[in-house]
Amino acid sequence: MNFDLQFGAHVLKAKMSGQPIVALETTVVTHGMDYPHNIDTALAMEQAVRDAGACPASLGIVDGQPVIGMSEEQLRAFAKSPRGSIAKCSRRDFPALIGLGKSGSLTVAGTMILAAAASIDVFATGGIGGVHRGHPFDVSADLLELGKTPVTVVCAGAKSILDLPLTMEVLETQGVPVIGFGCKNLPAFYTRDSSIAVPHSVANVDEAASILTAWRKLLGNNGMLFTVPVPEDAALTNDEMEKVIDTAIKAADADGVHGAAVTPYVLGKVVELTNGRSLNANIALLINNAKTAGEIAVRATQ
Repeated sequence: MNFDLQFGAHVLKAKMSGQPIVALETTVVTHGMDYPHNIDTALAMEQAVRDAGACPASLGIVDGQPVIGMSEEQLRAFAKSPRGSIAKCSRRDFPALIGLGKSGSLTVAGTMILAAAASIDVFATGGIGGVHRGHPFDVSADLLELGKTPVTVVCAGAKSILDLPLTMEVLETQGVPVIGFGCKNLPAFYTRDSSIAVPHSVANVDEAASILTAWRKLLGNNGMLFTVPVPEDAALTNDEMEKVIDTAIKAADADGVHGAAVTPYVLGKVVELTNGRSLNANIALLINNAKTAGEIAVRATQ
C-alpha cells in the first residue's frame, strides 16, 4: 500500500539521527481498556521504549490521515472517545477510513502495514490475534499479515482466549518464525506457559538482536514473532484462566457476538470475571513488551 504518511516530530528526529524506532498500536487505547487505564498504559509503553534507548511511534489514522508517531494530545483524544466512535483498522479498512476522512485505531495487522510503509520493522503489542476457539474458520488477519509483511512483533504470544494450537499451525503455514524470549513454550497472554513448544528460543537481548539482524539481512517478505511471558508477579494461573475464558466465550456465543466484536467482548468479560486481575496482567505485559522491543531494537543497531 502507498500511504501519504504524516510523521510526528520525534519520529522524524529519530529517523534523521539513526535512533531505532519501535511501533506501537492504538486499539488498546480505543478498544482494549477503559479510560484512564488506556491512556496511562499507552504513555507508559512509550516511556518504556524511551527508557530502553529507542523512539516510540504510536500509529493511528487521525481524520483520514495516517500518522506515524501520534502526539499525546491525539492519544488522549482517542482515549476519551466514546466506545465505538473510532473504528478498528486492519488491512481491509484503510481505503474507507482514509477516503472518508475518519479516524481509526490500528490492529496488529494494521500497525504492521503502516510500520512497514514507514520503514519501521520492530513493533511491540500485547498479544496477536489468532484462530478463535470453536470457530476454526475465524482466523485473525494478524496471522495472514505476519506471513507477508516484514515487521518483527514483540508480544506475549496470542491472546489466551484463542485456540493456541491452531494458531501455531497457521503461523507455521505462513512461514512465520516464532521465537520464545526467555521461554521454550508459547506464552498465553495472561499466563506464562501454554505448554505448546515454540520452534526456537533465546535467553537474552543479545541473542534476540542476533536473530533480528539475521532476519533483516535475509530480506524476506514475512514477519517474525518474539514471544515474551507476562511478568511473573502479574501472571494468572492456567487453571483459573481456562475456566474464566470458557465462561466468557459461552457468554459471547449466547449474546450473538461475532467477528471483530468477539475479542473486545471476551476480554471485557474476562476482566469482570477476574475482578480486574486480568487487566493488571494486561497492563504489565504491554509495558514489558514495549521495554523488551526497545532493548532488542537498540542492541540490533550496535
